[in-house]
Amino acid sequence: MQKHILVTGGAGYIGSHACKALKAAGYVPVTFDNLATGWQEAVKFGPFEQGDLLDRARLDEVFAKWSPVAVMHFAALSQVGEAVAKPGHYWRVNVGGSLNLIEAAVAAGCQNFVFSSTCATYGDQDGVVLDETTQQRPSNPYGSSKRAIEEILRDFEVAHGLRHVIYRYFNVAGADPEGEVGEFHQPETHLIPLMLDVVSGKRAALTLHGTDYPTPDGTCIRDYVHVSDLVDAHVLGLKWLEDQRDSRVFCLGTGTGFSVREVVNEARVVTNQDVPMNEGPRRPGDAIQLVSGSARAVQELGWTPERSSLKQMIADAWRWHETGHYNK
Repeated sequence: MQKHILVTGGAGYIGSHACKALKAAGYVPVTFDNLATGWQEAVKFGPFEQGDLLDRARLDEVFAKWSPVAVMHFAALSQVGEAVAKPGHYWRVNVGGSLNLIEAAVAAGCQNFVFSSTCATYGDQDGVVLDETTQQRPSNPYGSSKRAIEEILRDFEVAHGLRHVIYRYFNVAGADPEGEVGEFHQPETHLIPLMLDVVSGKRAALTLHGTDYPTPDGTCIRDYVHVSDLVDAHVLGLKWLEDQRDSRVFCLGTGTGFSVREVVNEARVVTNQDVPMNEGPRRPGDAIQLVSGSARAVQELGWTPERSSLKQMIADAWRWHETGHYNK
């Protein structure tokens, strides 16, 4: 019997990789996406249902049609600067849309929920490897909206038995080794694809958003995880729930942070080309340093981040960048 998994945001960067991993694991991923930032060309591994999370009636239709055994929820607005400028928009879309989805899942009897949260729920906590026990104190509306969704999931477990696995992670990079899907946004805001645009001559220079942070080289520090490793963890989380395990939070990262300048220097090595840079002001809401450990995921899920070296992530991203693009 085929097991259908509803993947919200399945036409996006991480969601499309998750659909590929789900198909490889024997599931049928059903992508639910409004294509505001996703790409229909990225939906290659299962059925596609276009719709918006704010449309409860459409969600009910999709649950009735496919009877998914679980939800894997990636769809969200995720730009920190935009969130600071438009907090209402982020609360409405991220929290309101997620509440619709959670209520629709419960109404349909779908009791397993895997949620893509973020280490942005922790805010600025420098010199600390963030783990599941670290206090959450988000410093921008994006992180606050994700923390609120985590709280909704806990409340719905108490009231309705909705079991969940929550993943907190920050910067995701790379592309699947076969090059079937990759990272491509319009407009692009992520460091590595922006940097590779500069390397390939599509942009004149990379702008460093803040060079006066209290870090060794003045640029902010982030933990990066390879997208293929990340979605493997999500499949393990799904199996965790299928095994009737308790709801759980897992952080996903390498425990090692890299500054923006360090990422740029590694790109110069991988591509054997220069990366011209300009210095700009800090972006509102950006944390100084976010580094996430993953000891619990390694020990309890058996997760192994095999491709999450900075060199491998940039090399895989570079391969995709040179060959794969989507078109609206």
